[in-house]
Amino acid sequence: MTSAPSYSPTASPTASSAGSARPTPNGTAVVVGGNRIPFAKAGGAYAGASNLDMLTSTIDGLAARFGLAGARLDEVRAGAVLAHSRDFNLAREAVLGSSLDATTPAVTLQRACATSIEAAWDVANKVTLGQIEVGVAAGVDSTSDAPIVVSERLRRVLLRLGRARSVPEKLKLLGQLRPADLAPVAPNVNEPRTHLSMGEHQALTNLQWQVTREAQDAVALASHHHLAQAWQDGLFDDLVTPYRGLTRDAALRPETTAEALAGLRTVFGNDQPNPTMTAGNSTPLSDGAAAVLIASPEWAAQRQLPALARIVDAEAAAVDFVRGEDGLLMGGAFAVPRLLARQGLGLDDIDLVEIHEAFAGVVVATTTAWADEAFAAERLGLPALGTLDPARLNVAGSSLAAGHPFAATGARIVATLATLLARRRAADPEREAPFRGVISVCAAGGQAVAMLLEA
Repeated sequence: MTSAPSYSPTASPTASSAGSARPTPNGTAVVVGGNRIPFAKAGGAYAGASNLDMLTSTIDGLAARFGLAGARLDEVRAGAVLAHSRDFNLAREAVLGSSLDATTPAVTLQRACATSIEAAWDVANKVTLGQIEVGVAAGVDSTSDAPIVVSERLRRVLLRLGRARSVPEKLKLLGQLRPADLAPVAPNVNEPRTHLSMGEHQALTNLQWQVTREAQDAVALASHHHLAQAWQDGLFDDLVTPYRGLTRDAALRPETTAEALAGLRTVFGNDQPNPTMTAGNSTPLSDGAAAVLIASPEWAAQRQLPALARIVDAEAAAVDFVRGEDGLLMGGAFAVPRLLARQGLGLDDIDLVEIHEAFAGVVVATTTAWADEAFAAERLGLPALGTLDPARLNVAGSSLAAGHPFAATGARIVATLATLLARRRAADPEREAPFRGVISVCAAGGQAVAMLLEA
């Protein structure tokens, strides 16, 4: 990839690339950097903030970090999972409320928890095709401000009331309602076809893959300790902007111990003989937003901005968790091996691995599947990836410690991994082989997105 010039905070990018000659498609899109707000617990510091508030602030932080206030970018792609109907044009409204030039186009999209890594994939593809030079991929979610749904009878009556013309007609419609119809329907993200929560689905997967409580707690413990160390080392100095009084991820527990995690009661799979899932090895409900700036190397170089890592390739997968034998969140067991096989790479070629910690069991089950020769041969038609060295896994912590605002997680991971790879390249500039990192983000509906980065 093109070598990255050091970042200069005084760089002054032009407001627009509109009308300028587009670069010839060369298969190169780089991560320039990222910005997120510290992730908050549901009902915590961001309880009064909407998705639009958080996304706008995150984009503003990104613009401030890279001197883009007033600049027209080629595209912003962003979305939320828990979206209000008023946010039908969320990404565009965030741009209009931000410091970016108001002529910056924007698209709202959603692929559940893989929303912002999907957005990054989309932007990177457009850059590599020469259709755009620069774009922002972002995601946001608030479980504190989740949409409240009314009962189906009340919804239908309200719609008909809007069409009713006479008072008697309206009174007749209202007479169809019963007290129970007035109760709001509690928001949830249960799978529509199974009516099970993600946690209950993961409990079934843990049983299938014989995932132990000890293995899950070890993943959780490492996540908190690694994230705490990353904060202490200043990794997030150029990745996080304080928001509403929060300066660090609220779910982080640097002092947690194996003994403390072992003492927590189980919360999922309690109908099983030996339940293993607790609040400690499951991600907390969270609020937050994250964004990543992706561009051509030429665009970054012209503005004296860094090219942290190249987005090499990506792969999506989906499993039939309804009628098939695979667990809801096992898409990464398929997406990553296929991605690496297409690139002619094995696990030994990867320096850093980022697996979204929706639950600790996802990490354990996915890496177990990667090493399972029978699974690889029968389900993938590929050799097994082998056993992953824990020293390469989620080295700066992940969702168990940082939190998981659904649509924001992918952008958080892409920006973090690109920064980690760039640091390794800076520490060893003479190494001939690129420093590579792979991401796996599972998502609702049995989906997953994997992405390969290199520096």
